[in-house]
Amino acid sequence: MPFDRRLLIHFDWVLLLVVLLIAGIGVLNLYSATSSWAPSFYLKQLSWIGIGLLIALAVTAFDYRHLEYLGPIFYVINIALLVAVLAFGKVTMGAVRWIDLGFFNLQPSEIMKVVIILIFARYFSARDKPFGFNLRELLVPFALLGLPVFLILRQPDLGTSMLVVFIGVTMMLFAGIKRWTFIFLSASGIGAAVIGWFFLLHDYQRRRIHTFLDPEKDPLGSGYHIIQSKIAVGSGGFFGKGFMQGPQSQLAFLPERHTDFAFSVFAEEWGFAGSVLLLLLFLFLIMWGVYIARRASDRFGTYLALGVVAMIFWHMVVNLGMVIGLLPVVGVPLPLFSYGGTSMVTTMIGAGLLLNVSMRRFMF
Repeated sequence: MPFDRRLLIHFDWVLLLVVLLIAGIGVLNLYSATSSWAPSFYLKQLSWIGIGLLIALAVTAFDYRHLEYLGPIFYVINIALLVAVLAFGKVTMGAVRWIDLGFFNLQPSEIMKVVIILIFARYFSARDKPFGFNLRELLVPFALLGLPVFLILRQPDLGTSMLVVFIGVTMMLFAGIKRWTFIFLSASGIGAAVIGWFFLLHDYQRRRIHTFLDPEKDPLGSGYHIIQSKIAVGSGGFFGKGFMQGPQSQLAFLPERHTDFAFSVFAEEWGFAGSVLLLLLFLFLIMWGVYIARRASDRFGTYLALGVVAMIFWHMVVNLGMVIGLLPVVGVPLPLFSYGGTSMVTTMIGAGLLLNVSMRRFMF
């Protein structure tokens, strides 16, 4: 099959530039946060950006519509990986979330975010329901969503399981839900939350929520993360302390400053002005993803793009809400910005899917 030159003509350089710009700012922030105690972290992050970029470009090399048929295969493989994690995964800080591959710790729950996008895009694009889906028609999506969420909660990983749910529910809402079905599901969700609080959440997860409501109750224990993060963000003022000049991060008062609380480091050093600029970049990325979804040449491409947008959006909302004390600490990284190999690669795969849909918008 001859190469279609229109693919290069329609390559979305704007999207790629924004993704690399956010990732580049993240590397500088990581250097500031870790140079005094882990100087190789920013180099590792650069390598993951490079690997993720190569994977993203590889994703653009084939027609995304083939993924409609490969989605169920990826889903089964990822479910098997989640079971494998529980069977012989690597234990870190009391959680079993990774499979040690020697050169790389694989986190299947991160990959599940992309897989749920693929499987939901396949399901909803094949069913046009102008008046919305009823409860019976949503049983299959809920089953597809419930199994991985259950396995991820068993690790335990509340943050990732929440994100998988948010992505899936966002795609359901876009597909359309009938009014009474929506009311029933909302009431069921409240009931499930109550049951989950008493029977599913671990003690440390309940403590996180209690800490979120009253962090000053245990300032040197469970409330320490939130308190130090809020101090870092607030002390940045309008223009910040300056690059590598933030006392909260440089003097190691701020924990997990290279992963979950990377934005706190940035806000302390660059202040309100820098934080707004970074958030505008994320907002542009999200809006550009919506623009790609609207221009997609088919329904599958639209759902695919919207799923990726939902993934980036909810990561952003949960992480930023967490670091400024509006949400409980649940261990969710800021996409393209926080340190982490699997997270970076997963986000880059999402960017590759957006590039793919954008490039092939003229093909029918």
